[in-house]
Amino acid sequence: MKDNLMFSLQDVQDARNRIATYIRQTPIERNQTLSQELGTNVYLKYELFQKTGSFKPRGAFNQVLQLTQVQKNRGVVAVSGGNFAQGAAYAGQVLGVRTLICMPVFTPNNYIEATKLYGAQVELAPSIPEAFDLARSYQQQGMASLHAWDHPNMMAGNGTLGLELLEDLPEMTDIFISIGGGGLIAGMMLAIKSIKPEVRIWGVETEGSDTMGQALRAGRVVQIKPTSLAKTLSAPYVAEDALILAQKYLEQHILVSDREAFLAELFLLERAKVMTELAASCTLAAARRLAGVFTQKDHVVLLLCGGNASFDSLLDYRRQLGDPPIESSNP
Repeated sequence: MKDNLMFSLQDVQDARNRIATYIRQTPIERNQTLSQELGTNVYLKYELFQKTGSFKPRGAFNQVLQLTQVQKNRGVVAVSGGNFAQGAAYAGQVLGVRTLICMPVFTPNNYIEATKLYGAQVELAPSIPEAFDLARSYQQQGMASLHAWDHPNMMAGNGTLGLELLEDLPEMTDIFISIGGGGLIAGMMLAIKSIKPEVRIWGVETEGSDTMGQALRAGRVVQIKPTSLAKTLSAPYVAEDALILAQKYLEQHILVSDREAFLAELFLLERAKVMTELAASCTLAAARRLAGVFTQKDHVVLLLCGGNASFDSLLDYRRQLGDPPIESSNP
């Protein structure tokens, strides 16, 4: 299946062989509490245990490994105020490639410091558009560009997560995947639907970061100014390939509030003992919206794609959302 896409199932399979020695196969576990709550079999895919705390190294390694030696010698540059910064930095560190990350000045300090600890050079710009302008200036000087979501090698690398899930849970009937720029869900949709087309894929966004939702309504890629607290979903647009695949394969697009995602984040912290990002906990919020849809015969996966949250971020969410009571995290 190609459908004018920039990548194919073969690209995903090749990516898996290419990056296998550099990434972790993350665990998946059935969660009894959520299975009882939703009346089905609910599994948590702990991709937040991937090195650097998110899925991003999959696509980052797949991009860097396909550069020529000349390009590697010149170094790579990327724009990210989120998880791709660490994923790219880690890939560069492991592969011995100089890595420069251009970040907006409002990037949380824990992201900046972690990126530096993985060996990357960080340069700050006043805004995201200016960060992209800064990166382009380094490209013009000869550095190769890595993209956080809108690149076929990034999407193919992310798609390896779909292959991994089909092998670890062949009975999977449903999966909830969050959407930022669409690079994750694009790779996973292509991989999963090519091999097991009956799996239902539910795409999730938070209010204020609905790049895919707006694109689906418009029938084309649109630019937005994200306002959601889920900062790692705050891409200004969704990749064209992601939109094409969503139009064909997405079971339903689900929009949840930041408050719903935060209450789900608290629940996962208290009951599953993991601290996710809002970009991950929103999948639980979406599954709760669909309570009653699933049966005891279904096998539903919630993809916890990242865990680079901090204690300060939790306090900030509580302040901005009106200090919701902790007990309300367990409906």
